[in-house]
Amino acid sequence: MVTNLEEKTQKKILWHSSAHILAMAVKRLYPDAKLTIGPAIENGFYYDIDMQAVTDEIKQKIQNEIDKIIKENIKFVKEEITIDKARQMFSDNAYKLEMIEELEKAGERQVCIYKNNDFFDLCKGPHIKSTGVVGALKLTKISGVYWRANSKNKMLQRIYGISFPDKKQLRQYFDKIEQAKKRDHRKIGREMDLFSFHDEGAGFPFFHNNGMIIKNELIKFLRKEHNKMHYQEIQTPIILDKKLWVQSGHWDHFRENMYFTKIDDVDCAIKPMNCPGGMLVYREKVHSYRELPLRIGEFGLVHRHELSGVLAGLFRVRCFTQDDAHIFMEENQIKQEIVGVIDLVDKIYKKFGFDWNVELSTKPENPFGSDEIWEISTNSLESVLKEKNINYKINKGDGAFYGPKIDFHIKDCIGRNWQCGTIQLDFTMPEKFNLEYVGKDNAKHRPVMLHRTIYGSLERFMGILIEHYAGKFPLWLAPIQVKIINVGLDSVKYANKIYKIFFDNNIRVEVDLRDESVGYKIRDAQNMKIPYIVVVGENEIKENTITIRTRDKKIQKNIKIDEFIENILNEIK
Repeated sequence: MVTNLEEKTQKKILWHSSAHILAMAVKRLYPDAKLTIGPAIENGFYYDIDMQAVTDEIKQKIQNEIDKIIKENIKFVKEEITIDKARQMFSDNAYKLEMIEELEKAGERQVCIYKNNDFFDLCKGPHIKSTGVVGALKLTKISGVYWRANSKNKMLQRIYGISFPDKKQLRQYFDKIEQAKKRDHRKIGREMDLFSFHDEGAGFPFFHNNGMIIKNELIKFLRKEHNKMHYQEIQTPIILDKKLWVQSGHWDHFRENMYFTKIDDVDCAIKPMNCPGGMLVYREKVHSYRELPLRIGEFGLVHRHELSGVLAGLFRVRCFTQDDAHIFMEENQIKQEIVGVIDLVDKIYKKFGFDWNVELSTKPENPFGSDEIWEISTNSLESVLKEKNINYKINKGDGAFYGPKIDFHIKDCIGRNWQCGTIQLDFTMPEKFNLEYVGKDNAKHRPVMLHRTIYGSLERFMGILIEHYAGKFPLWLAPIQVKIINVGLDSVKYANKIYKIFFDNNIRVEVDLRDESVGYKIRDAQNMKIPYIVVVGENEIKENTITIRTRDKKIQKNIKIDEFIENILNEIK
């Protein structure tokens, strides 16, 4: 089995090697350029270089030189050298000398370099065998950055790129980028009046009425499924005492992502997760084994500190609503509850037309709990995946600090994967909070707990849905389901009459009576991706009918009002 870690490592090696190819090309063309660092990143790589401003013309020259280097198929050769020799080799590069000095202070006596013929760079590797392994490499963008992100230092040129083993994969990547641009949820969000962002609250989304309709419909849908499975629903406070976060372990493992405040001189934190509050609710009363499994859900608002550079519309925000649930159970109920959550995940994702796959994330560094507990937890999750014949990848070391997890990845209509839902099996949190239940033997026992999300972040899930549907939501999710447009002043009264009929049938409807041309109002409704546009004029008044235009520009005339309402209510169901 190829693990997810191995796939990521292979990409990282290819992209970091590509950064060396980029640096090699720059040094061939501009020998006085000073190299700094060139890491692999989430999608591709970059190299920060002290050189003249990179214009489009210079960028093309570098691209041409890169293409030559790939064809030359130059080997990557590793060599270990002493600190003193490294200083000699990089004597003309203050940036590399600074890094060498840091390595020496850390106790290193030797450093590693990689050579490609006469080009060499300070690097611990590993790298691909030769430059020809890169089938296709494309420079993407240029930006200015300060060395060490310090504005007192010199401005460098950051050159970004992406590479793949063959040209077909590169074409597919850029095709996907172009499709994604057309579906950008930030652009569609503005056009459909769903949400906005403001400097007064950077990273915090402002939902408009249309956006709240979608968000509430998502909650309503999941809440209905929860009720079928006998979930209870709670709400816990946003601000809680620091002591709680110390007890839960988040203070040690998550503090850099938290916001803090004081209340009556007591240190408090704004919750980044819902689970500690859920522990307090469970502990409020004595529970019997007859109550288990106890499924408790919360649509909880959480806050996490994100750096401004990684904020990305609804995909990366500083506050979001998490559809958390915590399932308290006996050990012999673990399997049935994991199966139940997986089946629920499948049902929810299929509603939106998503295929999904899973990763099993295992024990991280510095986990809570014994090796024995981690082995039991991991085996419990893995055995269910095997019994249900679900293919999965191992994501080594990426479990939560309190337990292993199954992560669900959905695939959208243009083939992008998004991690959304998760199941985390936790033996340690119930112990840290001294949770108990009274068993059949009338003695006290410790419950086991599942942490579970399906949407994950509602905000992020909405962003995914906007791009997946390109704003053309299924009728039940569409913020405005019907827009009524009048033709001339004589049809205003009739338009308002129809509006009331639709409104009374719980259809989300608006009427556009603006003094604009019919064509303008239709185009405006189509830009808003409204599923049905009802046009009424003199003919419709005479026949007591309506004309319907869909957002895909199909037209139906002489439709009875009752007939249309029946059809639309059935479609919503």
